[in-house]
Amino acid sequence: MALTERQQAELAEARAQRHETRRPTVPALEAMLFEALPVLDHGFVRVVDYMGDDAAVVQAARVSYGRGTRAANEDRGLIRYLMRHRHSTPFEMCEIKLHVKLPIFVARQWIRHRMANVNEYSARYSVLDREFYIPERGALAAQSASNRQGRGDILGGEEAERVLALLREDAGRNYDHYIEMLNEGEDGQVLDPARQGLTRELARMNLTLNAYTQWYWKADLHNLFHFLSLRADAHAQYEIRVYAEAILRAVEAWVPLCAEAFRDYRLGAVTLSSRMLEVVRAMLDGQEPTAEAAGLSKREWRELMAVLGRA
Repeated sequence: MALTERQQAELAEARAQRHETRRPTVPALEAMLFEALPVLDHGFVRVVDYMGDDAAVVQAARVSYGRGTRAANEDRGLIRYLMRHRHSTPFEMCEIKLHVKLPIFVARQWIRHRMANVNEYSARYSVLDREFYIPERGALAAQSASNRQGRGDILGGEEAERVLALLREDAGRNYDHYIEMLNEGEDGQVLDPARQGLTRELARMNLTLNAYTQWYWKADLHNLFHFLSLRADAHAQYEIRVYAEAILRAVEAWVPLCAEAFRDYRLGAVTLSSRMLEVVRAMLDGQEPTAEAAGLSKREWRELMAVLGRA
């Protein structure tokens, strides 16, 4: 989780600065600014900056509704209404900027969310650190027999130890070859004056995907909630889910009313199709509908029964 010397200097300078401002601030998030929330073995999430708060969402919504609505709607109730009915623009009034350190394979999954501003550490200009994500034993699992992109039983014994050994060995060997091709140490010093060394933009292709990268990532609250609804979900891959959970902790400090509504109506909720809803209504009437009669596929039926807690 270590920061580079330059990042440490920037962090110390940022903490030492005091700014007078007339814009709204959130004391709970101010206390978290620049602090690294540890994730995985070497990763972190840091809040660098933010704009807006719960009141900004309410303010934007009331511009749409016109005057006189405050007496009819308390802030919490209005925010919950907006979330429940999937209004988007009021939540877009808030933004947050994060500094994230993460394994490359997690970054490639994360970048598929094309609704943020991103600036990544460039291995064309700098030498990456010798840091790799090595999973804990409990995160090593076999392929799921029922889900092509999920995990099954946890590996154990000698097989788990062999997998961990291979991960460490491959990552270390490839990084050593990376440095050899560069002819440049992590400190920027030339290793062998008799050699030119390969350009950084080519040498980086030899690194393993569990090497760590870093980026600044800025998103508005509406799109951030979309990201979290997918990546903080229990079905998301563990390695990206723990980042989403760290971000969600920051969001709860930043916009607690919005975060509460998000947990209730998005993260902890399910969506039923019209046919699924007909099944639920039939059950409430004491009927025992079938998947065939309802026009649902076997998979849809299993998902509905799982939501309802029925075998």
